[in-house]
Amino acid sequence: MQNIKVAVDAVVFGYNSKDGLQVLLIKRKVAPFKDSWALPGGLVGDDESLEDAIQRELKEETGVNINYLEQLYSFGKPNRDPRNRVISITYYGLVRPDEFEIKADTDAAEVAWFNSKKLPQLAFDHREILTAAHERLKGKILYQPIGFELLEKKFPFSDLEKLYMAVLDRAIDRRNFKKKVLKYGFLEQTTEKQAHDGAGRPGNLFSFDVDKYYQLQKQGINFEI
Repeated sequence: MQNIKVAVDAVVFGYNSKDGLQVLLIKRKVAPFKDSWALPGGLVGDDESLEDAIQRELKEETGVNINYLEQLYSFGKPNRDPRNRVISITYYGLVRPDEFEIKADTDAAEVAWFNSKKLPQLAFDHREILTAAHERLKGKILYQPIGFELLEKKFPFSDLEKLYMAVLDRAIDRRNFKKKVLKYGFLEQTTEKQAHDGAGRPGNLFSFDVDKYYQLQKQGINFEI
């Protein structure tokens, strides 16, 4: 007789130019893995869609409400949860942490943002899930523009460079990157200058051409960074 439960888990990446790439985690207050950090998530209700379940779990455990999460992968090794046979349908998204007021509730004792390079020990197979999500995100930004939702309306070009380096977790050829990005036409150079930090002449600020940006998102492009 089959006795399999279905769960959902969310990898929520946060980004800002000051703190770089972060991950939203909860501290469990129930067994198993009590007091361990984990991804927000839980079991799907009998009358609940996967999308409704992940939104509910995020809201209950972290206070965060995200309009769009992309489905990542299914994780279903027989012993991934010591209580039952549980298959997890995982999701991921990229947001600005300062747009949310996080608050732990239900079976979460705490909730916090962690730098992606300084993560604690994670419960279950959540490190594996997180690694898969980061690899998917790295791949995605090479064929689809990312940044409109994460940067200020007007920003120095260096902020876009920092975003790509944070997600890719490596240095980029800055001159080539700027040339390639500007070629696509979804950035507009404004006449406004960035705040002067005392190092050289302040550069112009940029903004996104929203229509062109979403058109390229739908088409899919290849940056070959």
